[in-house]
Parts: sequence; structure tokens; C-alpha cells
Amino acid sequence: MTPEKILKPLIIVLGCFLALGSFSSVEGGEFRLVSSQWREGGTVPRENLFNGSGCQGANISPEIHWSGAPAGTRSFAITMVDPDAPAPGGWWHWVAWNIPGTVSGLPAGAGNKGSKALPASSVQCKNDYGELGYGGPCPPPGTTHHYVLRIYALSLPKLSPASDQEPAKVARLIEEHSIGVAQLTMKFGR
Repeated sequence: MTPEKILKPLIIVLGCFLALGSFSSVEGGEFRLVSSQWREGGTVPRENLFNGSGCQGANISPEIHWSGAPAGTRSFAITMVDPDAPAPGGWWHWVAWNIPGTVSGLPAGAGNKGSKALPASSVQCKNDYGELGYGGPCPPPGTTHHYVLRIYALSLPKLSPASDQEPAKVARLIEEHSIGVAQLTMKFGR
């Protein structure tokens, strides 16, 4: 038997497996978080950095979108934490919840105080800067920190913590009701 006669059926079978694999990922594959501004392992863009405490960013929350949420998802929640911060539990930059399960993304600036880009049912609490909504990265001079942005798929349509709750406490409640999580981790140093 010639190599061509052996390879042709193998290529057809491989093509069928690849086609089935891509079909199954559409039907219920991996829960993913992506952004046009953030890339896994990349550096936080200036527009997303905090404006204050020696940082000169625009303090705009990044554009994000997600796909592949698990079956049973009724709402979404977002957290952003700096686990390298010298504070117990890290430094919380953003916590938002009660994002409807029909939503699959947020535009840049949706997490900013006063923004109308979050769905009406959504709630944000104060970040660790003491400001409502998103507060961008601003590590101490001479350090590089990591920033973990997560989207949680939740089994409940709504969570009930008040917006004056501490972000770490709300994040724990979010994790208790999570049925899936996707994340991007970025870094920034100065």
C-alpha cells in the first residue's frame, strides 16, 4: 500500500474529529474571558490604570466579553483583585454582580462610577480605594503586581449583598454561588 493510500483515510478521520471537537465547544465548551485590551500575561494598558496615588492612568475599566458559560448560568459577576498587594486577601479593584445571564460582554468604561453601560440590574460595590466601581492598578513604586480579572457564572439570578459591603466579602459570596469561572491575569509595575 502506498503512503498516499494510508494518509488519505487518516486525514479524513482526523478532519471528522476536528469538526466534532469544534462543534462540541460551541455547544458547551470551555468558559472563556477575552478582551480587546487585555491579553493573558500582558501588561495593563495605561487607559486602565488608576489616576491618583502617583499613577497617571485614565482609570477606565477594560472591554471584556465571555463565551461558553456552563449550563444553568442565571447571572454573572466580575471581580478584579491584586493578590500581590500587601493587604490581607489582596487589593480589590472591582466587584460587580447581578449581570443578567443573557449578557456576554461589557464595553470599556462599563465599571466606571456613573457609567450607564452596565445592565440596569447590575450592582457594584466600593473598591479598596473607597470608590464605587472600577479602580485601576497602581502598585507601589519599584514593584510589579499581578491583576486577576474574573467572570463568574452564577446559579442564582440575583445576589443580595448591599453595595456598601466590603469587596472581599462580596467576592466570597460570589464564589459560593459560582458554577464556573474564567479569568485573565495581567501585570503592571512602576
